[in-house]
Amino acid sequence: MLVYILLSSISLLTVALNLLVIISISHFKQLQTPTNLLLLSLAVSDFFVGLLMIFQIMLIDGCWLFSDLMCSLWLYISSNIISSSVGTMVLISVDRYVAICYPLHYFTKVKPKTVIVCCCLCWMFAALFYSLLMKNNLQHPGRYNSCIGECVVEMNYIVILFDLIVTFLFPITLIVILYSRIFGVAVYQARAMRSHITVVTMKVTVKKSEMKAARNLGVVVVVFLICICPYYCLALTSQNNFYTASSVKIVIWLFNFNSCLNPLIYAILYPWFRKSIKVIVTLQILNPGSCWTNML
Repeated sequence: MLVYILLSSISLLTVALNLLVIISISHFKQLQTPTNLLLLSLAVSDFFVGLLMIFQIMLIDGCWLFSDLMCSLWLYISSNIISSSVGTMVLISVDRYVAICYPLHYFTKVKPKTVIVCCCLCWMFAALFYSLLMKNNLQHPGRYNSCIGECVVEMNYIVILFDLIVTFLFPITLIVILYSRIFGVAVYQARAMRSHITVVTMKVTVKKSEMKAARNLGVVVVVFLICICPYYCLALTSQNNFYTASSVKIVIWLFNFNSCLNPLIYAILYPWFRKSIKVIVTLQILNPGSCWTNML
Protein backbone atom coordinates (compact mmCIF):
# COMPACT_ATOMS: atom_id res chain seq x y z
CA MET A 1 0.00 0.00 0.00
CA LEU A 2 2.87 2.39 0.79
CA VAL A 3 4.41 1.68 -2.63
CA TYR A 4 1.10 2.40 -4.36
CA ILE A 5 0.69 5.67 -2.43
CA LEU A 6 4.27 6.76 -3.16
CA LEU A 7 4.08 6.01 -6.89
CA SER A 8 0.63 7.58 -7.20
CA SER A 9 1.93 10.72 -5.49
CA ILE A 10 4.86 10.88 -7.94
CA SER A 11 2.41 10.50 -10.83
CA LEU A 12 0.16 13.31 -9.60
CA LEU A 13 3.14 15.56 -8.83
CA THR A 14 4.57 14.94 -12.30
CA VAL A 15 1.28 15.85 -13.98
CA ALA A 16 0.73 18.96 -11.83
CA LEU A 17 4.25 20.38 -12.14
CA ASN A 18 4.51 19.84 -15.88
CA LEU A 19 1.04 21.31 -16.35
CA LEU A 20 2.33 24.45 -14.63
CA VAL A 21 5.25 24.57 -17.08
CA ILE A 22 2.89 24.14 -20.04
CA ILE A 23 0.53 26.87 -18.82
CA SER A 24 3.40 29.24 -18.01
CA ILE A 25 5.09 29.09 -21.40
CA SER A 26 1.84 28.87 -23.39
CA HIS A 27 0.17 31.80 -21.62
CA PHE A 28 2.87 34.37 -20.98
CA LYS A 29 4.09 35.92 -24.25
CA GLN A 30 7.41 37.00 -22.77
CA LEU A 31 8.34 33.39 -22.05
CA GLN A 32 7.76 32.16 -25.60
CA THR A 33 11.42 32.23 -26.61
CA PRO A 34 12.93 29.50 -28.82
CA THR A 35 14.65 27.86 -25.84
CA ASN A 36 11.50 27.91 -23.71
CA LEU A 37 9.47 26.41 -26.57
CA LEU A 38 11.83 23.44 -26.44
CA LEU A 39 11.21 23.20 -22.71
CA LEU A 40 7.48 23.30 -23.52
CA SER A 41 7.86 20.31 -25.84
CA LEU A 42 9.76 18.47 -23.10
CA ALA A 43 7.08 19.39 -20.54
CA VAL A 44 4.35 17.99 -22.82
CA SER A 45 6.14 14.64 -23.05
CA ASP A 46 6.76 14.66 -19.28
CA PHE A 47 3.08 15.45 -18.71
CA PHE A 48 2.02 12.39 -20.68
CA VAL A 49 4.59 10.30 -18.82
CA GLY A 50 2.85 11.32 -15.59
CA LEU A 51 -0.53 10.33 -17.00
CA LEU A 52 0.71 6.96 -18.25
CA MET A 53 2.31 6.17 -14.90
CA ILE A 54 -1.10 4.93 -13.75
CA PHE A 55 -0.76 1.90 -16.06
CA GLN A 56 2.74 1.19 -14.74
CA ILE A 57 1.39 1.34 -11.18
CA MET A 58 -1.28 -1.22 -12.09
CA LEU A 59 1.45 -3.54 -13.39
CA ILE A 60 3.26 -3.73 -10.05
CA ASP A 61 1.66 -7.11 -9.37
CA GLY A 62 2.58 -8.25 -12.90
CA CYS A 63 -0.97 -8.54 -14.24
CA TRP A 64 -2.44 -6.42 -17.07
CA LEU A 65 -6.09 -5.64 -16.32
CA PHE A 66 -7.03 -4.07 -19.66
CA SER A 67 -7.45 -5.41 -23.19
CA ASP A 68 -4.64 -6.52 -25.47
CA LEU A 69 -5.28 -3.50 -27.70
CA MET A 70 -4.83 -1.18 -24.73
CA CYS A 71 -1.54 -2.93 -23.94
CA SER A 72 -0.21 -2.38 -27.47
CA LEU A 73 -1.35 1.25 -27.53
CA TRP A 74 0.18 1.94 -24.12
CA LEU A 75 3.56 0.50 -25.12
CA TYR A 76 3.40 2.34 -28.47
CA ILE A 77 2.59 5.70 -26.87
CA SER A 78 5.21 5.20 -24.16
CA SER A 79 7.85 4.49 -26.81
CA ASN A 80 6.82 7.62 -28.70
CA ILE A 81 7.18 9.74 -25.59
CA ILE A 82 10.65 8.36 -24.81
CA SER A 83 11.84 8.96 -28.37
CA SER A 84 10.33 12.47 -28.45
CA SER A 85 12.05 13.34 -25.17
CA VAL A 86 15.41 12.23 -26.53
CA GLY A 87 14.80 14.20 -29.73
CA THR A 88 13.89 17.30 -27.74
CA MET A 89 17.12 16.98 -25.74
CA VAL A 90 19.04 16.93 -29.03
CA LEU A 91 17.21 20.09 -30.14
CA ILE A 92 18.04 21.76 -26.80
CA SER A 93 21.71 20.89 -27.30
CA VAL A 94 21.65 22.27 -30.85
CA ASP A 95 19.94 25.45 -29.61
CA ARG A 96 22.64 26.06 -26.99
CA TYR A 97 25.42 25.12 -29.42
CA VAL A 98 24.28 27.76 -31.93
CA ALA A 99 23.73 30.36 -29.17
CA ILE A 100 27.20 29.87 -27.68
CA CYS A 101 29.34 29.03 -30.70
CA TYR A 102 27.59 31.22 -33.30
CA PRO A 103 25.97 34.06 -31.29
CA LEU A 104 25.77 36.44 -34.27
CA HIS A 105 23.64 33.98 -36.23
CA TYR A 106 21.45 32.77 -33.36
CA PHE A 107 18.63 35.32 -33.58
CA THR A 108 18.53 35.13 -37.39
CA LYS A 109 18.61 31.35 -37.65
CA VAL A 110 16.77 30.20 -34.52
CA LYS A 111 13.25 31.63 -34.41
CA PRO A 112 10.10 30.48 -32.56
CA LYS A 113 8.44 29.24 -35.77
CA THR A 114 11.54 27.24 -36.67
CA VAL A 115 11.60 25.64 -33.23
CA ILE A 116 7.89 24.76 -33.41
CA VAL A 117 8.40 23.09 -36.79
CA CYS A 118 11.40 21.12 -35.48
CA CYS A 119 9.45 19.95 -32.42
CA CYS A 120 6.50 18.85 -34.55
CA LEU A 121 8.81 16.95 -36.90
CA CYS A 122 10.43 15.29 -33.89
CA TRP A 123 7.07 14.04 -32.59
CA MET A 124 5.93 12.97 -36.06
CA PHE A 125 9.15 11.04 -36.68
CA ALA A 126 8.75 9.20 -33.36
CA ALA A 127 5.13 8.28 -34.19
CA LEU A 128 6.05 7.01 -37.67
CA PHE A 129 9.19 5.21 -36.50
CA TYR A 130 7.44 3.19 -33.79
CA SER A 131 4.39 2.51 -35.94
CA LEU A 132 6.77 0.65 -38.26
CA LEU A 133 8.71 -1.11 -35.49
CA MET A 134 5.56 -2.20 -33.64
CA LYS A 135 3.40 -2.86 -36.71
CA ASN A 136 2.73 -6.52 -35.86
CA ASN A 137 1.84 -5.73 -32.26
CA LEU A 138 -0.59 -2.99 -33.28
CA GLN A 139 -2.23 -5.05 -36.03
CA HIS A 140 -2.53 -8.21 -33.94
CA PRO A 141 -2.56 -7.18 -30.28
CA GLY A 142 -1.97 -9.99 -27.83
CA ARG A 143 -0.63 -12.46 -30.39
CA TYR A 144 2.60 -12.90 -28.44
CA ASN A 145 0.98 -13.30 -25.01
CA SER A 146 1.66 -16.65 -23.38
CA CYS A 147 -1.07 -16.30 -20.77
CA ILE A 148 -4.06 -14.16 -19.81
CA GLY A 149 -3.13 -10.89 -18.10
CA GLU A 150 0.24 -10.55 -19.82
CA CYS A 151 1.39 -7.41 -21.66
CA VAL A 152 4.13 -8.26 -24.17
CA VAL A 153 5.75 -6.54 -27.12
CA GLU A 154 7.76 -8.61 -29.60
CA MET A 155 10.81 -7.26 -31.44
CA ASN A 156 13.72 -9.30 -32.77
CA TYR A 157 17.32 -8.42 -31.89
CA ILE A 158 18.00 -6.62 -35.18
CA VAL A 159 14.98 -4.34 -34.70
CA ILE A 160 15.99 -3.65 -31.10
CA LEU A 161 19.54 -2.81 -32.18
CA PHE A 162 18.23 -0.48 -34.90
CA ASP A 163 15.94 1.17 -32.34
CA LEU A 164 18.88 1.67 -29.96
CA ILE A 165 21.01 3.26 -32.66
CA VAL A 166 18.30 5.65 -33.86
CA THR A 167 16.77 6.63 -30.51
CA PHE A 168 19.75 6.33 -28.14
CA LEU A 169 23.31 5.88 -29.45
CA PHE A 170 23.20 8.49 -32.22
CA PRO A 171 21.27 11.17 -30.24
CA ILE A 172 23.32 10.72 -27.06
CA THR A 173 26.58 10.87 -29.02
CA LEU A 174 25.39 14.08 -30.70
CA ILE A 175 24.40 15.60 -27.34
CA VAL A 176 27.79 14.77 -25.81
CA ILE A 177 29.68 16.24 -28.79
CA LEU A 178 27.64 19.46 -28.82
CA TYR A 179 27.94 20.04 -25.07
CA SER A 180 31.66 19.24 -25.19
CA ARG A 181 32.01 22.02 -27.74
CA ILE A 182 29.91 24.36 -25.59
CA PHE A 183 32.03 23.54 -22.54
CA GLY A 184 35.18 24.24 -24.54
CA VAL A 185 33.93 27.68 -25.59
CA ALA A 186 32.88 28.46 -22.01
CA VAL A 187 36.34 27.55 -20.66
CA TYR A 188 38.04 29.58 -23.39
CA GLN A 189 35.98 32.68 -22.62
CA ALA A 190 36.47 32.32 -18.88
CA ARG A 191 40.25 32.20 -19.35
CA ALA A 192 40.14 35.17 -21.72
CA MET A 193 38.14 37.23 -19.23
CA ARG A 194 40.51 36.38 -16.37
CA SER A 195 43.53 37.41 -18.41
CA HIS A 196 41.75 40.49 -19.85
CA ILE A 197 42.30 39.25 -23.40
CA THR A 198 39.80 40.17 -26.08
CA VAL A 199 38.05 37.14 -27.52
CA VAL A 200 39.06 37.40 -31.14
CA THR A 201 38.38 33.88 -32.32
CA MET A 202 34.66 34.07 -31.52
CA LYS A 203 34.36 37.51 -33.16
CA VAL A 204 31.98 38.47 -30.36
CA THR A 205 31.79 37.71 -26.68
CA VAL A 206 28.92 35.40 -25.80
CA LYS A 207 26.42 37.04 -23.48
CA LYS A 208 26.56 36.06 -19.84
CA SER A 209 22.84 35.21 -19.94
CA GLU A 210 23.43 32.74 -22.79
CA MET A 211 26.21 31.03 -20.82
CA LYS A 212 23.95 30.79 -17.79
CA ALA A 213 21.17 29.32 -19.92
CA ALA A 214 23.61 26.75 -21.31
CA ARG A 215 24.64 25.81 -17.77
CA ASN A 216 21.03 25.46 -16.59
CA LEU A 217 20.02 23.40 -19.60
CA GLY A 218 23.16 21.35 -19.16
CA VAL A 219 21.87 20.31 -15.74
CA VAL A 220 18.58 19.21 -17.34
CA VAL A 221 20.43 17.23 -20.02
CA VAL A 222 22.80 15.51 -17.55
CA VAL A 223 19.95 14.48 -15.22
CA PHE A 224 18.03 13.18 -18.23
CA LEU A 225 21.00 11.08 -19.37
CA ILE A 226 21.50 9.65 -15.87
CA CYS A 227 17.86 8.57 -15.72
CA ILE A 228 17.48 7.20 -19.25
CA CYS A 229 20.84 5.45 -19.79
CA PRO A 230 20.03 2.43 -17.53
CA TYR A 231 16.83 1.86 -19.54
CA TYR A 232 18.67 1.61 -22.85
CA CYS A 233 21.68 -0.19 -21.40
CA LEU A 234 19.38 -2.95 -20.17
CA ALA A 235 17.78 -3.23 -23.60
CA LEU A 236 21.21 -3.27 -25.25
CA THR A 237 22.62 -6.06 -23.09
CA SER A 238 19.49 -8.21 -23.01
CA GLN A 239 19.36 -11.14 -25.42
CA ASN A 240 15.66 -11.91 -24.99
CA ASN A 241 13.21 -11.51 -27.84
CA PHE A 242 10.26 -10.87 -25.55
CA TYR A 243 9.93 -7.95 -23.17
CA THR A 244 7.19 -7.83 -20.57
CA ALA A 245 6.19 -4.51 -19.09
CA SER A 246 7.11 -5.75 -15.60
CA SER A 247 10.58 -7.13 -16.49
CA VAL A 248 12.24 -3.68 -16.62
CA LYS A 249 10.27 -2.14 -13.78
CA ILE A 250 13.11 -0.38 -11.97
CA VAL A 251 14.72 1.28 -14.98
CA ILE A 252 11.34 2.35 -16.35
CA TRP A 253 10.45 4.00 -13.05
CA LEU A 254 13.83 5.72 -13.01
CA PHE A 255 13.05 7.18 -16.43
CA ASN A 256 9.55 8.15 -15.29
CA PHE A 257 10.96 9.88 -12.23
CA ASN A 258 13.01 12.13 -14.53
CA SER A 259 9.73 13.65 -15.75
CA CYS A 260 9.06 14.75 -12.19
CA LEU A 261 12.60 16.07 -11.70
CA ASN A 262 12.59 18.37 -14.75
CA PRO A 263 10.04 20.93 -13.44
CA LEU A 264 11.72 20.81 -10.03
CA ILE A 265 14.99 21.76 -11.75
CA TYR A 266 13.18 24.64 -13.49
CA ALA A 267 11.85 25.83 -10.13
CA ILE A 268 15.37 25.88 -8.69
CA LEU A 269 17.20 27.40 -11.67
CA TYR A 270 14.60 29.64 -13.36
CA PRO A 271 13.14 32.66 -11.48
CA TRP A 272 10.52 33.13 -14.20
CA PHE A 273 9.05 29.71 -13.43
CA ARG A 274 8.74 30.49 -9.73
CA LYS A 275 7.09 33.82 -10.56
CA SER A 276 4.69 32.22 -13.04
CA ILE A 277 3.67 29.59 -10.46
CA LYS A 278 2.78 32.39 -8.05
CA VAL A 279 0.69 34.16 -10.70
CA ILE A 280 -1.11 30.93 -11.66
CA VAL A 281 -1.78 29.71 -8.12
CA THR A 282 -3.11 33.11 -7.01
CA LEU A 283 -5.40 33.14 -10.09
CA GLN A 284 -3.89 36.40 -11.34
CA ILE A 285 -3.63 34.61 -14.65
CA LEU A 286 -7.39 35.18 -15.06
CA ASN A 287 -6.94 38.96 -15.14
CA PRO A 288 -7.36 40.65 -18.55
CA GLY A 289 -4.03 41.13 -20.27
CA SER A 290 -2.20 38.82 -17.86
CA CYS A 291 -0.43 37.20 -20.80
CA TRP A 292 1.67 40.38 -21.14
CA THR A 293 2.85 40.29 -17.51
CA ASN A 294 6.58 40.90 -17.07
CA MET A 295 7.98 37.52 -15.98
CA LEU A 296 11.70 38.23 -16.35
